[in-house]
Amino acid sequence: MIRILLIQIQNGTCMNPSEFELQNNSWLKKIYWRFITIRGHPREIAFGFALGLFVGMSPTMGVQTVIAISIAAIFGWNKLSTAMGVWITNPFTALFIYTANYFIGASILTLTSSRNFSSYRIKLSGMREMLTQTPEIFWTIAFGGVVLGIPIAIVGYHLSYSAVINYRRKIRKKLTLKMKKIKRSKKRKTKDRRKK
Repeated sequence: MIRILLIQIQNGTCMNPSEFELQNNSWLKKIYWRFITIRGHPREIAFGFALGLFVGMSPTMGVQTVIAISIAAIFGWNKLSTAMGVWITNPFTALFIYTANYFIGASILTLTSSRNFSSYRIKLSGMREMLTQTPEIFWTIAFGGVVLGIPIAIVGYHLSYSAVINYRRKIRKKLTLKMKKIKRSKKRKTKDRRKK
């Protein structure tokens, strides 16, 4: 049984979270736990997560998950880790991420003036002016998202890869120790039987 579990963990086909319970069941730890116990090869999991982070930085909120999972399916990367990475942009963080994307994109593209959105009046003329500038704003945010998304994806890849690998090493170590104990107990039993 232990030998089968060892082989399954080496292949990335078995993770049993019930054996390794979390001591503190906070929601963040549960998400982390779910991430490191995803089945699959560590590189595929890490590439999927990095892709999710990169797409999550784009101004396509609402369809980011569909876009990222489609790309992950094409490349054969882990779709669950991709979906987890996309959620870097959520209703709580979107305003901060898109604002940072806009200012970085505007500074690199050296736009003549950064938009002062507070100066728009809540009138039809102000709304019309804002809508005419929407493509420029969208592409500025998209460019800033690419500039921020690349380093975030690289860091996310390395962190997620090392987290999955470290978890699997710990599990493998525990299982080898259990296997050694079982072998020792079998040897003792055979020695005891021979003595009788």
